[in-house]
Amino acid sequence: MDSAASDRTALAAGDLARIRRFLPWLVAMALFMENLDATIVNTAVPTMAESLRVEPLSLKAVLTSYTLSLAVFIPVSGWFADRFGTCRVFRVAIWLFLLGSLGCGLAPSVPLLVAARVLQGIGGAMMTPVARVALVRTFPRSEMLRTMNYVIIPALLGPLLGPFTGGLIVHITSWRVIFFVNIPLALFGLWMTRRFMPDYRDPESPPLDRAGFFLFCSGIALVSYVLEVFGEHSHPASQLTAISVVAVALLAGYGWHARRVVKPLLELALFKVRTFRVSVLGGFVTRLGFGGMPFLLPLLYQLGLGYAPWQAGLLTVPQALAAMAMKIISRPVLRRFGHRTVLLANTLVLGLTMMLFTQIDRGAPLLAILALSFTQGFVASLQFTAMNSLVYADIDDVDASKAGSLSSTAQQLSLSFGVALGSLIAGYFLGHVDQTNAAQTIPALHKAFFALGAVTIVSSLTFLGLHAHDGNNISNRTPLPPPRGQMRAESRAAIGTEGRPAPGTA
Repeated sequence: MDSAASDRTALAAGDLARIRRFLPWLVAMALFMENLDATIVNTAVPTMAESLRVEPLSLKAVLTSYTLSLAVFIPVSGWFADRFGTCRVFRVAIWLFLLGSLGCGLAPSVPLLVAARVLQGIGGAMMTPVARVALVRTFPRSEMLRTMNYVIIPALLGPLLGPFTGGLIVHITSWRVIFFVNIPLALFGLWMTRRFMPDYRDPESPPLDRAGFFLFCSGIALVSYVLEVFGEHSHPASQLTAISVVAVALLAGYGWHARRVVKPLLELALFKVRTFRVSVLGGFVTRLGFGGMPFLLPLLYQLGLGYAPWQAGLLTVPQALAAMAMKIISRPVLRRFGHRTVLLANTLVLGLTMMLFTQIDRGAPLLAILALSFTQGFVASLQFTAMNSLVYADIDDVDASKAGSLSSTAQQLSLSFGVALGSLIAGYFLGHVDQTNAAQTIPALHKAFFALGAVTIVSSLTFLGLHAHDGNNISNRTPLPPPRGQMRAESRAAIGTEGRPAPGTA
């Protein structure tokens, strides 16, 4: 009997039925809070910048600090759950998220706002992985697909409602209210956790890789800091160079450390698996280019085109709707064409849709903006589905959790660095001009979209390392047979041209 089955048998029949009924809704609510908070801030950035008396691009840290915290603390969330129990860790995670939300709403300055977002990110980093552990241990594998449908729908509703909700709140009242939206949800989640979250734990869990955690977190934090302040004249080049060298040394130290311990924080040996390596590294570069779009598009809509925050939020709704629609047809598309073909072609199309935003200015028809937004959401959803599913194509079951932790960390890092890169490129083209001046802001953002689209197109080269059959076990794709003429030629070669077996085929 596996550990999940023994966990289920340890619960009374009545308790198990009750937990199975309500646990998916608890997990769904946690995912909704996390995904809503990741997108609700985007359309509020110009208003927040005006209130805090800073330039809009200076608020990139408000977005990157959240995703960076997710990336840093996701690897240790599973260890905390095994050591201290899923119920206790999930409850602490919600409290951290609640306190972080409250701190964001009350923050009087950008540094304190960033600190509160870090606290939010720590809570979010522990909520989702711990919730998945609880689901896997509560439900048999035969019911997991149906159960996950309850969980995924709210995760998709977060990006759909987030930008519009944030823009509407900013239009009606203070931007601070967007962070208070999470508080009643978090309080309800605490009540549900007490009643319906089982307390699974593993008393034989290995010790935490403290040295690896220190090396990885310190290196990533310094890299993020350099990306945050790069280009600002208040920091001398020699200082940024020294910090960059230290950051690279710390990350290299983690790589050396991970090869010499039994249970490292992140299992880098998984990169020896070709499909895993291509999907994670290729996905990192792709998200590096695309990750800046959710931050820069609201600036184009509001500062450039003059839309109100709630209108700018509405302009992103087609992108989220298209992403939900693509989830329905992504598997047939992958089954028909295969992961390699889809990723090579779709990455190019994704980069082109980003470049097409260079044609969006004050004279662009509203229908054209909506159509381009829908197209980009459709293509981006297929891209991420293909990359995420390929992660597990050749990974053994015993390494699935390690692969998930490593790929999730890479995803969050790439999104965080993508926002920083997008802001850096836009800031370079803006120079020292007034960022609220539409005549100067629109051309600069157009150049940024073109550059980010070029980065995304170049990332398609990383998928050349895939083979035509890679991912077929995920998409249930059956390769097409070779043409009949080729089959006859291969048959003749196998038996020899004179009816005798060819050498080496007997």
